[in-house]
Amino acid sequence: MLMKHTEIISYTIIEFMLQKTLTKDYNLITVAGNIGAGKTFLATKLAQQYDANLILEQFVDNPFLPKFYDNPVQYAFHTEVFFLLDRHQQLLNFFRSRALQNRLNITDYLFNKTLLFAAMNLEIQEYQLFERLFNTLYPEWPQPELVVYINSSVGRLLKNIRHRGRGFEQAIPAAYLKRVECIYFEYFKKNPHLKVVQINADHLDFVNNPAHYQQILECINQDYQAGITEVTI
Repeated sequence: MLMKHTEIISYTIIEFMLQKTLTKDYNLITVAGNIGAGKTFLATKLAQQYDANLILEQFVDNPFLPKFYDNPVQYAFHTEVFFLLDRHQQLLNFFRSRALQNRLNITDYLFNKTLLFAAMNLEIQEYQLFERLFNTLYPEWPQPELVVYINSSVGRLLKNIRHRGRGFEQAIPAAYLKRVECIYFEYFKKNPHLKVVQINADHLDFVNNPAHYQQILECINQDYQAGITEVTI
């Protein structure tokens, strides 16, 4: 009986240490993924876990986003410019804070996500203008030491989108989600210096299942080489 109690205490201590420490000394971890993958939940949970600064995409503040889903051609440029300026202000705050630069930061989006989506959503002349704005505002930006990419099938994403119930997202077509997936993978292939952990999440419920979340923590605590490492739990 005493041995059993001792084993439980030892396991609890080890589990606590695993949850509160990282094997690598990261400054920036990015949680990325398609629409509906669970990026914000996981990034928030990890920031709480590791007492990290949390940088979240403020998409709900974009007044053009619902209009974009209704009429992409008319509102794509407005939507992307709003995101660009909003994220620029957010990153200015990041750059100016020494406190943030000296601790772990976790974000739920890639800092140049705006440029990726603009390339997909804008007409060529609009994109060329947008790219000039982007390069003016972002001469440099911090690169994540680790990208945790939540990879879900389009069917699972559509299910998640329906479940969270944001009205303006309900009409997102499957083809659009597939295009988003492609732009991420293309970006990772063009930037082989990034450490990307691709977690195949179709059979995971890290929102409601603590065991699944714990398995993701264990994945993050591994040491990875540059490039894409695919993980199926």
